[in-house]
Amino acid sequence: MTLALELDSMTRRYTSGKPPAVDGISLSVHPGETIALVGESGSGKSTLLRLICGLEKADAGRLFLKGTCIADKHIWTAPEKRKIGLVFQDGALFPHLTVEENIAYGLQKSCRKQKCQRIETLLCLVGMDGFQKRFPHELSGGERQRLAVIRSLAPEPDVLLLDEPFSNLDPALRRQLRIDVMRILKEVNTTAIMVTHDSEDALHVGDRIAILRQGKLEQIDSPHQVYHHPVSGYSARIFGEANRVNDRWIRPEDMSLIPVYAPGAHPVIIEETHDAGRHCEIRVRPQEGHTNDTWVLYDAPQSHQKPGSPAWVQFKQERP
Repeated sequence: MTLALELDSMTRRYTSGKPPAVDGISLSVHPGETIALVGESGSGKSTLLRLICGLEKADAGRLFLKGTCIADKHIWTAPEKRKIGLVFQDGALFPHLTVEENIAYGLQKSCRKQKCQRIETLLCLVGMDGFQKRFPHELSGGERQRLAVIRSLAPEPDVLLLDEPFSNLDPALRRQLRIDVMRILKEVNTTAIMVTHDSEDALHVGDRIAILRQGKLEQIDSPHQVYHHPVSGYSARIFGEANRVNDRWIRPEDMSLIPVYAPGAHPVIIEETHDAGRHCEIRVRPQEGHTNDTWVLYDAPQSHQKPGSPAWVQFKQERP
């Protein structure tokens, strides 16, 4: 099967003598797959997106779209000829155009009947049929972002790029839009790459997650693997608290605090407790073998554990 998108050793350096913003990244994306790009600020996420859509030129490497090279040291395909859609952080809708006119902007080569059918199909897909004559300022934040997504999907791009699509939304709306976008991408079988700094977005939307660190690809795998089997402390902490135990990284929910010894349990001293609502967050210091570390684990809400008290930590069965 031909790959939807392939990056071969892509490199982009802005300043001579300084590390590249994107440093030799190779990445293969399968048709219909959604890749979530995550990493700290400055890790190269947005630069990589700009290289893919053609807003930046790579200093080295090759870029293939559906098996055809569209960028290397000899070939350069202009952004408007790449059949790559882009959804910006703020949606970038045309404020002076109606909903249907925004969608139709990318359908200029279609006849009027085809435009009307495509617009109606896409609006029905996101539950916005009947909104054709409204202007962007008459829409809610979630409706504007749904419009931005279907406007980019209207010309049927080979790949859709989403740059922090949920970052300006409140938590409840963010969760709902995450579900909506994931459903839309699967229903139209669109290949997508989403940049996000939010680990929950990545875990919910990505079929695979690519973790970037200082311009390099640190790890790429399924949400389950990157969360439960991170290759480094950096990869582990992108997705929240993680405890180093020998050569493994273990999540707080995979550890339990018990009052008396059980086979395989580790003696600890409770250092700090914090009621976080859904659970009580407890920080403990191991007494054997890991004395330079502290571990974080979760107990039931309103836990009665007291700082300074001894206890035991038991690891749950290792996940596959």
